[in-house]
Parts: sequence; structure tokens; C-alpha cells
Amino acid sequence: MYKRIMVATDGSDMAGKAVEHGVLLAKSVGADIVFVTVTESWSAFVIASDVEYGKISAVDKFEASANDAAGKILDAAKKVAAGHDVQCDTRHVHDRLPAEGIVETAELEDCELIVMASHGRRGLGKMMMGSQTAEVLAVSKIPVLVLR
Repeated sequence: MYKRIMVATDGSDMAGKAVEHGVLLAKSVGADIVFVTVTESWSAFVIASDVEYGKISAVDKFEASANDAAGKILDAAKKVAAGHDVQCDTRHVHDRLPAEGIVETAELEDCELIVMASHGRRGLGKMMMGSQTAEVLAVSKIPVLVLR
């Protein structure tokens, strides 16, 4: 059925449920997984504030922090896959809106399904679908499994 499944994660508890579900689905159909996390572009307001307070290398600091956070998120997902003997790859997409990075990476990686949570860290009220999930549903040509 599926040979390659993408699981999007931002490290939130909800995304963790999507990671677990995606791994179990992949195991049941004999598919590989690509875990993806997306780092948005730095905020000019935050960077300007850091520069004002003497942190001249604010962009470098942001990039290092984003890489560190993405590494931790993807390492946690890899551990779940390893615990179920599921083959996986990881991708950290830099400087993109999450929905764009998820859909583009799924296409580049020839994934046949995208698995993601209904909302993540930035979910406004945990009652409604997150804007990034809604965007993925709106633009993806690849089927999307959304977990609540």
C-alpha cells in the first residue's frame, strides 16, 4: 500500500502521537518513514532586539538554536522508529513556513502519505485545526492523515 510515509513533527505532545501512529502504520504495511521538522525564518523584530542589546551575532545564534532544537526533535522520532524496527530518514527544512516545507519535502522524497497532528505548538485554541495542518490539507497532492 505505502512504501514511504512522511511524518511531520514539531516536538509537541500532539506531534508525538502522530510520530507513534505513523511508525506503527509504517510497520504494519512495511513502509519506510521520513520524519520532517521545519524551522521558520528568523523574526526581524527579535533579531533587531538582540542587536540592540549587544548580541551582534543574533542570526547565527538563532540558526544554531534552531538546528539544536530540530536535532532533538528528530532524534526523539528516530528512537520511536528504532523501537519498532522501522527504517527512517530525517529531514530538517530551514527557513520555510511549516506547511510549505512539509509538502515540498514529501514530494521530493516520493512519499505516498503525510501523517501529522491536527495542531502543534502554535495551535491557538486546542479545539480547532492548526493553520499549518489546514494549509497542508489545502495544497498537498499527497494524501494526508491528520491525527487529533
